[in-house]
Amino acid sequence: MIMSPNEIANEAIKHALRALRQRHLLEEGAHAPAFLALSRPIITQSSEWKEKAEKLELELQQCYKAQSRLSEQLVVEVAEVRTSKSLIGEKEAVIDNLEQELSRARDECSQLKADLEIKLKALELALCENQEIKTQLEAMTVKAKNAEAENKMLVDRWMLQKMQDAERLNEANALYEDMIDRLKASGLEKLAQQQVDGVVRQSEEGAEFFVESTVPSVCKHRIRGHEGGCGTILFENNSGKLISGGQDRTVKLWDTNTGSLSSTLHGCLGSVLDLAITHDNRSVIAASSSNNLYAWDISSGRVRHTLTGHSDKVCAVDVSKVSSRYVVSAAYDRTIKIWDLQKGYCTKTFIFASNCNAVRFSMDGQTICSGHVDGNLRLWDIQTGKLISEVAGHSLAVTSLSLSRNGNTILTSGRDNLHNLFDIRSLEVCGTLRASGNRVASNWSRSCISPDDNYVAAGSADGSVHVWSISKHDIVSTLKESTASVLCCSWSGLGKPLASADRNGIIFTWN
Repeated sequence: MIMSPNEIANEAIKHALRALRQRHLLEEGAHAPAFLALSRPIITQSSEWKEKAEKLELELQQCYKAQSRLSEQLVVEVAEVRTSKSLIGEKEAVIDNLEQELSRARDECSQLKADLEIKLKALELALCENQEIKTQLEAMTVKAKNAEAENKMLVDRWMLQKMQDAERLNEANALYEDMIDRLKASGLEKLAQQQVDGVVRQSEEGAEFFVESTVPSVCKHRIRGHEGGCGTILFENNSGKLISGGQDRTVKLWDTNTGSLSSTLHGCLGSVLDLAITHDNRSVIAASSSNNLYAWDISSGRVRHTLTGHSDKVCAVDVSKVSSRYVVSAAYDRTIKIWDLQKGYCTKTFIFASNCNAVRFSMDGQTICSGHVDGNLRLWDIQTGKLISEVAGHSLAVTSLSLSRNGNTILTSGRDNLHNLFDIRSLEVCGTLRASGNRVASNWSRSCISPDDNYVAAGSADGSVHVWSISKHDIVSTLKESTASVLCCSWSGLGKPLASADRNGIIFTWN
């Protein structure tokens, strides 16, 4: 039978007590005969033996006390042993738990080491890939820089080639015209007479429709013309039909008597920035932000020509007053081009330093007037392509040019909010028109002269249209209906109405 530790300790204590008692009894038995033997002969010495006996008894008591203390110490030590054993058991349990945790920690550490090795390998691979990508990026950057430099060089060469082509084209056209002149030298006088007769007939036709212009004061029609704004309007020659072009890439024809839309011309790939019409009212030409010009046949509504050659937005266009064949255009590539509508291509190119915002043919068709961003008005010889003269018309950009009916006066408008009248023959200022509230709204704000050359109309950024008397140099009417900046004005060749258009695409007609 297996005994518990408590039982074993109790048995050990009992065994020790029995051993002590037996020892005591044995000592008493051993001393008793000697004590009796000695007591008889030495009765006389009883007092001494008595004292010795008392001392022995005292010693025996001390032994008993010592035994008792030893027993108590034994009990205490047994209890301490028992407590130590229980603590040892608890510590062993804790040690077992710690060993298990240590084992788990070692397993986790091994797993983490394996994961770390995998991550390190992945990192090394990523670093290698990153280095390869960096190398590729550096190579691509070098290629891009080389391509950019090469592209710049090609653009420069292309521009140089373009200028050389323009010069060669001008020379070829001059040679061609010289050959034509030589071939037709015998009939030159007759041809000149025919041209003069044609101009005279045109003037007679114009006089037939000419009436005195009236000062507008009342808004007759308010027409929602274009989405995104209407930048240019003009009337057909000696007609009340209005033509408009806008940001929605369309050209529209309107009946100003009813305010209704007559037709819409499609096919333009950019915003319409300027319009011109041939003097026979058969074709309308649009200057576009798509770098091209578009010529429509009004009767069919189809695009007759798409004139390409400019490398930036085309912002101005005009048709010769002498022949419907020739068109002049100006673009933000710093060129003016002459186009032949019969052939459908450019015949001359003029190159200059400042971008051109407005361009007009003179009445005889031999001179081109241009207004530039640098504020200058320039005159060009159409035959030679050379600059005839120039004048500083404005302190800021010229936005508009308009010729008088007789062709002797040209109106220039500028971003300095001035409207100057120049004698085209001497480029002397005939008059300057201004108003405190008149502010030119954009680089292509178009003003106009009335058909009788008595009035000037110009729009303002505050939505009003100001009308000046040329003779009095004073405002005779202020028209206010628009809530947006007025971008352009045009006067019918019949004397009325006056039309204006604003940045919201609203067209107004005034009587």
